[in-house]
Amino acid sequence: MKIKIYQIDAFSDQVFRGNPAAVCILDNWLDESTMQLIAAENNLAETAFVVPKGRNYAIRWFTPKSEVDLCGHATLASAHVLFNYYNYKFHSIKFESMASGELLVTKDGQKLVLDFPADQIEKVAPPDSLLKAIGGKPIETYRGKTDFLLIFDSQSTIELLKPDFKQLSKVNTRGIIVSARGEKFDFVSRFFAPQVGIDEDPVTGSAHTTLTPYWANKLNKTKLTAQQLSKRKGELVCVWDGDRVKISGSAVTYMIGEIEIGN
Repeated sequence: MKIKIYQIDAFSDQVFRGNPAAVCILDNWLDESTMQLIAAENNLAETAFVVPKGRNYAIRWFTPKSEVDLCGHATLASAHVLFNYYNYKFHSIKFESMASGELLVTKDGQKLVLDFPADQIEKVAPPDSLLKAIGGKPIETYRGKTDFLLIFDSQSTIELLKPDFKQLSKVNTRGIIVSARGEKFDFVSRFFAPQVGIDEDPVTGSAHTTLTPYWANKLNKTKLTAQQLSKRKGELVCVWDGDRVKISGSAVTYMIGEIEIGN
């Protein structure tokens, strides 16, 4: 069996930046163990598998270790592949996720806009294990559907954090978002998820469904600019629209290949 595979750098308009994702457009689902093995072999933060469903598409995302409920950059990458290589003629693509419901990606000039459900967060006391592992003391801590959100005093603090990933992997959560007001952007962030095989994710679209409502309330504005401070860096424009968050960014193709499985 041969499967076409695309590697896309999402949230960037040039290769070697943003967040790389693999995308496989299938006729029918593979079994879960095979999809997990492909994701592990790719060894990227996420591999997206997409299956046509009428005019829409069903989508699933796998890290090298596990399936996840939502992934922004791999959804953006999947839309890029469908628009550019599968002759998708409509203005918007509707993806259907078993865990996250309907997800819309719309063309806006040279950019693509994700339309995702906004996360609901509550203020919590940070676990001691998290504070020890993260390497800094947040001024506020919140818990969302899948991640912790830690707010720090400055961009420089975010840049200098050196988490203990071995200890961080023991915290009961999908990932940890750290954020502060930005110097040139409304807010900056980093995202750590050793629990699912990603020590630090380059650019995390799903984290901005948590970040956008928080900073929209703090800064009293609904349209915000954001930068994720990984080594590759990524820049996003985020709009808070009630129970939805719209996240726009670019995507660029790095590689097109073919997977061979069995005979």
